[in-house]
Amino acid sequence: MASSLTWTLPGTWPSRTVTQPTQQTRPVEPGLADLDERALVEACLSGRSAAFDVIVERHRRSVYLLCYRFVSNHEDASDLSQDVFLRAYRGLRSFRGQSSLATWLYRIGVNVCLNRVSAKKPLSESIEDRQFVDEKAESAPDRLLKDERGARVRAAIAQLPRKQRATLVLRMYHEMSHQEIADVLGSSVGAVKANFFHALSNLKKMLGSEVL
Repeated sequence: MASSLTWTLPGTWPSRTVTQPTQQTRPVEPGLADLDERALVEACLSGRSAAFDVIVERHRRSVYLLCYRFVSNHEDASDLSQDVFLRAYRGLRSFRGQSSLATWLYRIGVNVCLNRVSAKKPLSESIEDRQFVDEKAESAPDRLLKDERGARVRAAIAQLPRKQRATLVLRMYHEMSHQEIADVLGSSVGAVKANFFHALSNLKKMLGSEVL
């Protein structure tokens, strides 16, 4: 697994490193940590590059986990997270504040992930990595059963149509409301509810009683 998420931004912005989602990156420039989303965006656009560090620090874990839920592989999730933040930086002027910054980043993340999984079959890897779980608390048979079950569920989710897959991931794993999902996907609440219903129905057909 890659030890960090690293990207090089255009212009005068130096290469920056974002460590694992559970770790702190670097000291924040005084005053930036207290700014709200709109102010952070304005500070970044005005040339205070450290403002984007704050944006990344606030959202990197949720973006990383979103990416992981689509590709089921830590290294790919790291690469995708890097791509999400790079695209966010390049398109920062398009952020109008009509939705939250988190919703905007999720929208970018969903598009990036759906494009990746459409072009490449992901390698499944359990998210219960050493940094997230104490393996000593589980027996070997229990871990094996959980890993096998998780792999089957992830494989089934990967077979869902794009909108169904995105809706299910955002609803089940990120606990978003139907309205929040609609905002991310740019669709109606009714369409979200329908996609979620069909996603669950399709999973039940593929997995039987073994559903999420």
